[in-house]
Amino acid sequence: MFQDRVEAGRLLAAELKEIGPVKDGVVVAIPRGGVVVGAEVAKALDIPMDVIVPRKIGAPFNPEVAVGAVTEDGTTIFDERALRLLGLARESLDDAVKVQLAEIARRTQLYRSGKDPLPLEGKTVILVDDGVATGYTTLAALRSVKNARPARVVLAVPVAPPDTAEMLSGEVDEMICLLTPEPFYAVGQFYRRFDQTTDEEVIALLARRRRA
Repeated sequence: MFQDRVEAGRLLAAELKEIGPVKDGVVVAIPRGGVVVGAEVAKALDIPMDVIVPRKIGAPFNPEVAVGAVTEDGTTIFDERALRLLGLARESLDDAVKVQLAEIARRTQLYRSGKDPLPLEGKTVILVDDGVATGYTTLAALRSVKNARPARVVLAVPVAPPDTAEMLSGEVDEMICLLTPEPFYAVGQFYRRFDQTTDEEVIALLARRRRA
């Protein structure tokens, strides 16, 4: 169990140092909690940090039922099993996707304080979150990052269920996951303190890394 996201970030950074230098690296963190973890990684490795904002796509009758995920460049993935079980066609979710893309645009503008995203082409990109559950938003983020043509993609998360970790490891050049426990109910169960990270904290952490 981790004390908090700061400790988890420091432990991830220690593991990342073992895989070799990442002077050409960029940490790309998933808000909100992933930015706290990512800031510790970026500070320890002395590399810049940016954000990527994947959003889940909810079923039309209940937005809390996730059937897919989308990111700012329009990369969209669907849980095909969920679509079949719910009798949904992808086309029926077009409006839900548009709503999430608008929210992504609002959040990325807010978090970056109007600045452009960092270039990822030819870089070692380290995607960071505070943990992974089903993995669909993380998968969407990874595929979006790959669209930017990085030289190498590393996924670094403190905790994930074993099946999700195995699925995501096939999407990256390297994966670091500190814990793969069973049973797994929620990311928060593996933290002593798991307070909600605010938008203001995300903005401040990104600004601090830019100044550094």
